[in-house]
Order: sequence, then C-alpha cells, then structure tokens
Amino acid sequence: MVDYSKWDHIEISDDEDDTHPNIDTPSLFRWRHQARVERMEESKKEKEEFIKKSTQARKNLEETRQRFEQLCVEGKKDSEEGRKLQDTLKEYEKQTAEWKKKEDEIAKKERLTPWNVDTIGHDAWQKTIINKYDKDEKDVKDMTDEELSKRHRTFVEKNETKIKKFGMMRRWDDSMEFLVENPNLTCEETANYLAIWAIDLEVEEKHGLMEQVAHQTIVMQYILELAKSMKEDPRACIRPFFTKIKKADKMYKDCFNDELESFKERVRGRAKARIDEAMKQAEEEMRKERESRLGPGGLDPVEVFESLPKSLQSCFESKNIELLQKTLMEMDSEEAKYHMKRCVDSGMWVPEAKQQEGAAGEESEEPVYENPDQ
Repeated sequence: MVDYSKWDHIEISDDEDDTHPNIDTPSLFRWRHQARVERMEESKKEKEEFIKKSTQARKNLEETRQRFEQLCVEGKKDSEEGRKLQDTLKEYEKQTAEWKKKEDEIAKKERLTPWNVDTIGHDAWQKTIINKYDKDEKDVKDMTDEELSKRHRTFVEKNETKIKKFGMMRRWDDSMEFLVENPNLTCEETANYLAIWAIDLEVEEKHGLMEQVAHQTIVMQYILELAKSMKEDPRACIRPFFTKIKKADKMYKDCFNDELESFKERVRGRAKARIDEAMKQAEEEMRKERESRLGPGGLDPVEVFESLPKSLQSCFESKNIELLQKTLMEMDSEEAKYHMKRCVDSGMWVPEAKQQEGAAGEESEEPVYENPDQ
C-alpha cells in the first residue's frame, strides 16, 4: 500500500491563496516567495557555519587520535605526552559527540520543515546503502604496546607494496578503484604507515614525493573520519567519500586543503626534529669515539697525525722505524722532539723500555721508538 503521509506537510504555493479583491495579489505572492527564499538562505548559512565548526571539531579529534595511536605504535603510550593526549582525546570526543547531537537536531528540523515549490523536487534515484559496521576487534586504547606493535608490523609486512602504490596515486578515480579492489587497506594502519613514510621522505629531502604521500594520508584520514561519524565500516565509505569530494562545494574542499597544508607543516616539523636528534646523536657518538682513542697524554692520534709534516706521516703510514729515525735526524732537533712527544702522548708510538730505564740525566743522541702494533 502506498504511503501518502509524506505529502501531509507541504507548504502551499504562493499563488494558490484566495486574497481580497483590494489587495495587489501578484505583489503579495512575490513578497511571500521572497520572504521564504530569505528564510531558506538564512537557514543555509547557519547550516554551513555549523558544518564548518563541526568539521573543525572532527579534525581536532582525528589529529589527536592519530598522534596518540602513533605514540602507541612507538611504545610511548604511557609517556607524559601520551597521558596528555589521552585527556585531550576524551575532551575532543565529548565535543564531537555534542556536535553530532546538534547535527541530529538539525536533520530532524529539516525533516519536519514543510516542503514548498522550491524544495519539493529532488533526485529520485540517488541513494547509497551502507552496511552497519560491527567492529569486533579489540579497541586500540585497550591494547598493550606489544599488541599494537605486532598488529602494525604484521599488517605492513602483508600490504606494504600496495600501501606504497596507493600513496603514489594522484587521480581521485584511481584511488577509489584501487581501494575498492583492496578494501582491507582502509584502516588506521595504512594512515599511520603513510604518515611515517611522508616524514621519511621529508628527511631524505624528497619534498615533492612527501607532498604526494601527505595528500593520500589525508584522503585515508577523511575516509576513516567519515566512517566514524556515520558509525559504519570504513570499507563502506570508500565510494561515498570520493563521490562527495569530487562534487564538493568550495567550503568542503577548502577544509580538505587546509587539513592537507596543516599536515604537511607537521611533517616538516617532525622531520626537522628527527634530523636534529640524529645530528645530536652523531655528535655524541663522535665525542665518545674521540675520548676512547685518546692516548696516555690526552691527545687524539687522528688530530696529531694530521698535524705532522708529510715526511713524518709517510713514516707512520709505512711503520718504518729506520725511515722515521732518518727523517728525525734531518729535522731541526726542537721540532723533532715536539712532534715525537705529541706522538707519544697520543699513543701512536711507545718509547722502548731501555730508553725509559736509562740513567737519570742521561740523554740519547736521538730517541728510539717502537711501533706498538708490532
């Protein structure tokens, strides 16, 4: 049986009222229509403002959730930053829930608004059916660091090639078809891998590739956020997202681009921090290495060797004692003593025992040294 109840609340046309003969009917109808159009326009602006604020709230929630999940993967869930993010995450979840409630109220208000000649027409066959998402996996926040790391590692091992292929795609249609063929990629693990890959590319100074991967990271995040807001399986939101983004108005696309630029800035910041940390570690390792090779006199053999005249460097490189003695005899005595003392203090060469046991005040014509490597 056909249900005609949906026609019960239709606002009558502007030109269907009976009016008094003395009233300028055409002007009255134009005024009514103009007033209704202005009300609709005002309602539209309020809805757009609501969507903008709601999108920003979801954006804040997603950024915080992604950062927290990344900390979990890195094993820093219980760090100070991790605890702060958990508190922030709860606050953003509360705000998002409030926006969702307001969204439901607006949708209900729109359903109860009477139809009129400007709104009664619509596309009859435009319909998307999405199955309910019954997620039976263990919640990320309930997992241990070991479980999170294992899950991420296993997923990447199986799908790394496909994830990288998706990360290099530029066209909306190509990305959509690829995810439709590989729906298992529509998950947090893919988003996390792409985010880390983007940072790696920026560290390697491959800026163009970083921006491409960053774009696909935001695409995946938007799909996941759409699924969360609709409480659906992310795999069921692949086509709806790409259909929406291709036909989206300027405001929605501006939100997407703003999120993309914000993410690229965060990637650059993380890459710089990683480079600075690597340089700091390298400097620390060089310092420890230098300290470990200091000789008995506290000198660095590398620095001492580089300061020697070329003739003495050749002697040490060949480890030829006779050539060393000959070269020293040809040099000024004070200069020879200066260089050889530095060699002894750096541990490059060690004086013979007989010289060290010589009588006090007795001087040899020329010091004799032995190679510690022999």
